[in-house]
Amino acid sequence: MVGKISCIVILCMVVVAPHAEALTCGQVTSSVAPCLPYLTGRGPLGDCCGGIKGLLGAAKTPADRKTACTCLKSAAKAMKGIDAGKAAGLPTACGVNIPYKISPSTDCSKYVINLLFF
Repeated sequence: MVGKISCIVILCMVVVAPHAEALTCGQVTSSVAPCLPYLTGRGPLGDCCGGIKGLLGAAKTPADRKTACTCLKSAAKAMKGIDAGKAAGLPTACGVNIPYKISPSTDCSKYVINLLFF
């Protein structure tokens, strides 16, 4: 009987537990938007690192990290005038560590499990 009650309690906890929301490209974009002046040579680093660190905190699951990487890669391809060297150096400039270069050529599937940043 105790076993059945335990199973019901666990089942209720699973059903009632809040479901985590998946990270979206919109969230990634808004997090890194303060970096655009810096990355295009039109301004200082400014609030960029706050957005980068916020993204680090939001990308908790492997799926979130893959989304972040893929969105950053797409944005790097789509945006004109971004300094590739500044983009690649952004993690260091903000004091975070990631095991890949922020670049349009990054293969996000290789780094999803071990990401420390995205």
